[in-house]
Amino acid sequence: MEHNSILDATRRWVSETVVGLNLCPFARRELVKERIRFVATDAGSEEVLLMALQDELVHLNEHPEVETTLLVHPGALRDFAEYNEFLAAADGLLEYLELDGIYQIASFHPDYQFGGTGPDDAENYTNRSPYPMLHLLREESLERAIAGYPGTELIPGQNIELMNRLGAEEMRRRLLSF
Repeated sequence: MEHNSILDATRRWVSETVVGLNLCPFARRELVKERIRFVATDAGSEEVLLMALQDELVHLNEHPEVETTLLVHPGALRDFAEYNEFLAAADGLLEYLELDGIYQIASFHPDYQFGGTGPDDAENYTNRSPYPMLHLLREESLERAIAGYPGTELIPGQNIELMNRLGAEEMRRRLLSF
């Protein structure tokens, strides 16, 4: 699949699902202000993906006008268990680059599954995306957003309620539309 169509699908997913369903109340502002960087990589291995991740962390450091980055990697870590294990290496890279505490990495995957849930549970769709991706966030900005938004601790529970209300079948249908 071509990068343009992958990134178009990812943008639509952010717009229609993340923002449209208000899964992240902070995303709308950054999407409207075009401060979300969407990047697709051809990485086919963990090593190449780590290099792409490093490149994007450097880019964020050099471009303060970019608030957050979605690094989409459709050819690497298609298996969720492998993806989940890779997150430790991604966090290790943050530490190695001395960027721990400056950035954090959120995770989205087509087969995302929270611990203690079944693979078909609707709540998993809060973190399911059209392609495997890493979401790079500026911690300082996140802390500011949380401080200015009352009730952030309620967001995960509200998202789970919404997913359960919409149902796994509806969310699967929506995800497949991207």
